[in-house]
Amino acid sequence: MSLLSRYDALAAASLIERDQAQLSALRPLDRLAKELARPAPFRAALGVMSLFRSKAPAKAPRGVYLWGHVGRGKTTLMDLFFESAPTPGKRRVHFHSFMQEVHDRLHRARRESDGGEDPVTRVAKDLVAEAKLLCFDEFSVTDIADAMILARLFSTLFSAGVVVVATSNVEPERLYEGGRNRDLFLPFIDLLLERTEVVHLDARADFRMEKQPVEEVFFKVGDQKSRAAAEALFRSYMGAEAVELHLLVKGRSVRVPQASGRNARFRFSEICGQALGASDYLALCRNFDTMIVEDVPTMNFDRRNEAKRFIILVDVLYDAKARLILSAEADAQDLYAAAKGMEAQEFPRTVSRLIEMRSQQYLAEWQARHR
Repeated sequence: MSLLSRYDALAAASLIERDQAQLSALRPLDRLAKELARPAPFRAALGVMSLFRSKAPAKAPRGVYLWGHVGRGKTTLMDLFFESAPTPGKRRVHFHSFMQEVHDRLHRARRESDGGEDPVTRVAKDLVAEAKLLCFDEFSVTDIADAMILARLFSTLFSAGVVVVATSNVEPERLYEGGRNRDLFLPFIDLLLERTEVVHLDARADFRMEKQPVEEVFFKVGDQKSRAAAEALFRSYMGAEAVELHLLVKGRSVRVPQASGRNARFRFSEICGQALGASDYLALCRNFDTMIVEDVPTMNFDRRNEAKRFIILVDVLYDAKARLILSAEADAQDLYAAAKGMEAQEFPRTVSRLIEMRSQQYLAEWQARHR
């Protein structure tokens, strides 16, 4: 079936709501799926032209960059495409996780380097050997270390015929907006515009917001009664056997204050007030299915570092389909307020995901996976 037929089947089964904007955005993905289905040689020599016997590599199909406001169905459409894509070597990954992996690989490449090949090129070669189609969820660039290597990395990937599909909350021209040395990042934007078709998904609403919330996983602790209710639930999950654990992540010890089975409990200051990042949160997700985070405060521009960690934490937990139970000083939409900065741009996605993560549908799916 075409992607459009698959979408229609899901809508007919009431698994999704049919939306005209989503259908329009699905057509470029359907075009790409059909192009990938056509037999064509894939060359992964990455500049070693002797392996091609002087033949130029076949031009790969143009990918898709799907952007729009939070909760409009971008990830759903990309996942529908990924499941149907006929490419044998394909990979779907959250962009935070991908860049963390790239930095790990670069660290190893530099350590093992004999002074010859550029480490970025070496890492790109390895990535090409592993996947010919890369699907990135939540494509965003907020870190200068990421920004400085993306053009070189993706130039090599695209030259080798790798096809990229990405979802994002912003159009390519606004990536790394306001970042340091952004002029050095602009060649990557040009490359992205050349090698992907930019599609704006302008669906009617944030569909996550319409899912019925289940309050017992999100507590606004504005008074003693609500705080006591949250504490009682937290204790019921942790039991009397909760212990302190330490996870080894990249040679560092990440402290888990309370762990019981596949459940972990943190204060906000312990998980977002410390110098932790995506690799630490990914390690937590590998060890725990339920994360309890208590005393999430309201934040402003002065606390943007904590807000950034919270954004990454929610992204990682959401992508892992983990269960998040938290207590907070305010409702999700009121947790961060700032007039400037990348965190202000990204926090609406966090709000949308927090609301979905306490919906009946999300929690029912979590229960079904952990029976």
